[in-house]
Amino acid sequence: MAQDYTPVPASKDNMGKPVARYEALQKVTGAKIYAEDLPVPGRPAYAWMVTSGIAKGRITAIDDTEARAIPGVQLIVTHENVGQLGKLETFANGGLAITEVGPLAGPEVHHDGQPVALIVADTFEAAREASYKLAISYAEESPTATFGDAGATEKALGDINPEYEPIRFNDAEAALANSAHTIDAEYRTPIQHHNPIELFSTTAYWEGGRLVLHEPSQYVWGLKHSAADLMQVDADNVRVKSPFVGGAFGSKGAVTHRTALAALAAKRLGRPVKLVAMRDQGFTHSGHRQETRQSVRLGCDANGRLTGYDHRSWEFTARTTPYYNGGLDKCAAMYAFDAVRTDEYVVQGDRNVPTFMRSPAEVPTIYALEAAMNELAAEAGIDPVEFRKINDTRVNPVNGAPYTSRSLNQCLDAVADSFGWTGRDPRPGSMREGDWLIGWGCSMAMYPTQMGPSTARLIVRRNGSALIEVAAHDVGTGCYTIAAQAAGERLGIDPQRIEVRMGDSRLPPGPISGGSISTASVTSAVANACDRIVEELGLSSDASTDERAAAMAGMSEPEIEVLGRWTPPGMGEDALQAMYDGGVRITGGNMDERTMFAFGAEMVEVRVNERTREIRVPRIHGAFAAGHIMNPRTAHSQYLGGLIWGIGSALHEATEIDHKRARYTNDNIAEYLIPVNADIGEVNIVMVPERDDEINVLGVKGIGELANVGTPAAITDAIWHATGTRIRDLPVRLEKLL
Repeated sequence: MAQDYTPVPASKDNMGKPVARYEALQKVTGAKIYAEDLPVPGRPAYAWMVTSGIAKGRITAIDDTEARAIPGVQLIVTHENVGQLGKLETFANGGLAITEVGPLAGPEVHHDGQPVALIVADTFEAAREASYKLAISYAEESPTATFGDAGATEKALGDINPEYEPIRFNDAEAALANSAHTIDAEYRTPIQHHNPIELFSTTAYWEGGRLVLHEPSQYVWGLKHSAADLMQVDADNVRVKSPFVGGAFGSKGAVTHRTALAALAAKRLGRPVKLVAMRDQGFTHSGHRQETRQSVRLGCDANGRLTGYDHRSWEFTARTTPYYNGGLDKCAAMYAFDAVRTDEYVVQGDRNVPTFMRSPAEVPTIYALEAAMNELAAEAGIDPVEFRKINDTRVNPVNGAPYTSRSLNQCLDAVADSFGWTGRDPRPGSMREGDWLIGWGCSMAMYPTQMGPSTARLIVRRNGSALIEVAAHDVGTGCYTIAAQAAGERLGIDPQRIEVRMGDSRLPPGPISGGSISTASVTSAVANACDRIVEELGLSSDASTDERAAAMAGMSEPEIEVLGRWTPPGMGEDALQAMYDGGVRITGGNMDERTMFAFGAEMVEVRVNERTREIRVPRIHGAFAAGHIMNPRTAHSQYLGGLIWGIGSALHEATEIDHKRARYTNDNIAEYLIPVNADIGEVNIVMVPERDDEINVLGVKGIGELANVGTPAAITDAIWHATGTRIRDLPVRLEKLL
């Protein structure tokens, strides 16, 4: 079997150099680079969020006598004394609020863990002790926890979003009826929580009428404007600092109650206030991946060509704020279907509002589609790799828009070679070693190529150094490194001589760090800035990097400064202005005139103990194609993390819920299971060269949410191949195989 694994992967065609991370030394030496580490003026106070003890009902009385008696307690805020705060719009309405319910807005309790009070003291310990002394009385009602529980209400997605249109492409019912082979199955995915290593925190202080926030954020310009609206001040009087983010993948993109409560407390006390949500509180105030039900009917003819595809999806969401992901339009673009029908629904209950979680729509919907593809391939007696290649498409079958590039078949070939797929005996239960049943499974991986507007300030100096400033975000993906490389390659400057500043709302605005858009968006703005520098130097656009470096060395002034601007194709200048106003604009994926996706293919080996049904994953291989790869080393890390997350999503992760009380029961990282070293064996990454000159300036596709999309379907198919048992309800744990 060919092996492509190396800690520092070599560059291939259309790939940059695998340079080390910009912040590598800071991270390994424990430098203070995260928001909570930043210094504040004076002595800070410490806040504790008190959260509801019920999931539905109302507060009938609050007695703070004992809490106020704790030495050091400075402030207790409840709905009775919070005062008037501004109102924010949610994502669905163009804003950034995670919920339509304002901070401490009233006595009503809408979900477990809802913030109901804030206690601020001179020490963290005093604030925490006072929280136990705050006596809150409730009138409790019976809540609805999840699917199938009393009180759940179902709505078609069109009732939530009037712009939503289900897909009706040809007659899927007739196509299925005339198919030689069909499958009809339901797939279920669980509640999952982000659990970033860096806890959710806000440090707030006021300098006169100016508010400063230190908060891990995926969109500092959006948070700046949202905080201004909440505190009813001018946005120019708010500054957000978030130089590095210690894990996010969606959980730090929205504005939660925490920001307003910390800012309010700091204003009332006239001193900095630090508010850190505890691990269990992160489960209820910063969102999660909601549970889904996916019903798929899929058919093919006698030669294995797909005919009809009918996919229906249900998502569980909050009663107060019906957040949803949707996403079936992306599934419908994946293969050469003759006919497609999709319908999407939300089911509402008494829970906190979900939010984006790495590949939010794609993880559940592509799991269902790819699991169905594996089942139909087996039903038709066709190898699942060959089945996918037979049904490859160069256009979105629903609207006919061509793919700008699509390297799925190349990825399938590359991973099959790496994995040794030809050694697979297709008969379930046919491969074993002692007490261990061996199964091999495969899946397609995908993620839409999306982009947003961005700016970037670039200063080049006569001494051969440069400075890039953009209020983008590094959530662990290497954005600082990539920005320096983009400018260095275009101008002929050593990236080590380029300083990069990010994560500060005083810098020129960059895009939200979500939807895998950062690299494509930021580097396009950096490239535009570089082109402006070249113009300032009086050079032609085709001047070599050596000529550019020489021109900089001969500048009459010590430095030149420009502001690069970029908007994705099809977006107007109003999108750039919207970003300056804290708005979010993203485009890509399925469009009327073109279809843009990154692709991959994954293969996995599982071993299931014949007696105990213990499941092991000794090896997983993935091959991925995503246009121009800026840095193979950071890309390798993204792919590696995605595959490991995919294993966790398939076999470990699930937030358990008490159906009677609608409360999460494993709201900690001791009982919320994630893969550890013993769970991960060989992980091999193959980067398949791909060039796409249509998508953006540098031909870059996002990769942060690509590798974890297909993994669960590959693992469940491998489990079937090992045991002959189909498990469609994630996560797969040994009790489901007993």
